[in-house]
Amino acid sequence: MKKSPVFAFVMAGGSGERFWPMSRQATPKHLLRLLDEETLLEKTIRRLEGLVPLEHIFVLTNHLQARATREAVPFLPAANIVAEPAKRDTAPACALATAIANAMDPGATCVVLPADAVIHDAAAFRACLAEALDAAESGPIVTLGIPPTFAATGYGYLETGASLGAGSSALALKRFVEKPDLETADAYVNSGTYLWNAGIFVWKVGTFLAEAERQAPLLAAFIRSLKRVEDMPALLEAEFANLPKISVDYAIMENAREVATVPARFDWDDVGAWTALPAHLPADANGNSTRGAVAAHDARGNIAVATGRLVALCGVENLVVVETPDAVLVCHRDSVQEVKALQPLLPDSLK
Repeated sequence: MKKSPVFAFVMAGGSGERFWPMSRQATPKHLLRLLDEETLLEKTIRRLEGLVPLEHIFVLTNHLQARATREAVPFLPAANIVAEPAKRDTAPACALATAIANAMDPGATCVVLPADAVIHDAAAFRACLAEALDAAESGPIVTLGIPPTFAATGYGYLETGASLGAGSSALALKRFVEKPDLETADAYVNSGTYLWNAGIFVWKVGTFLAEAERQAPLLAAFIRSLKRVEDMPALLEAEFANLPKISVDYAIMENAREVATVPARFDWDDVGAWTALPAHLPADANGNSTRGAVAAHDARGNIAVATGRLVALCGVENLVVVETPDAVLVCHRDSVQEVKALQPLLPDSLK
């Protein structure tokens, strides 16, 4: 069977609050060099090599981040960096992705994935994505599910069903579940039939369009209205802000007629806060995880990131210290989720 052409759409429009002061509104997490000299966005695109040609990879961002995004991935065609003129959540973004693919080839398959996940085993990721592409050929929307390693309350879950058949690793998906409380999350993990929802989806253009026509007619009309990719800037300006502000899970996935999942065989981390870095950075004998110029004496369990000046730790424990040219963050590890609460206190030039 002839394979459909594949187009990939990287969702890269997040805010820059939790990784302040390195991240800002114009340079959020996926545009940072958190772990090495590659941005998370570049890593995401490179991970697709061999499955999706570069000219078929698009980055969906917003107007505030468009320039920095182009600078981060200069190897992509400039026209493949698409700036949404308004924040409308993931369902309109997925409709935009489908519209672009439909205008280029109505028989195409779309891969939609976030820009900011950390995945070290790129080969295993590509193998799972190839299986998802194969499964999507027969009609279902396919998502990659992450086997849970703990009872997370910050992720959505996927309840899995039976195998789609011999020779396929894909499972039928019974339902999407919103972020649970701790007791429910623990039950999900112990059941062995739930996966984390990583927001990585694969669908045929016709499949998504049919679901949009049934469940979200405004999205379907938007998809159909794009006849040529060259007309996309004008369409975005005229229509995108009028689309409903809703997630793709609510708008399409939860009531889609056929959804399947391929369980991941690769590592995955959404790196949601500074305390996620120790899993990916070297640590000294006292458990200090560092990047850049850091000196430590009688210091334990700290996370320190220096982008220019030396950070010196002395007699402190369990702190997060992040140095940038114009700001320094010092907070306790237990308070990293509150970093975004600093935003109203900051001058506009530091947001």
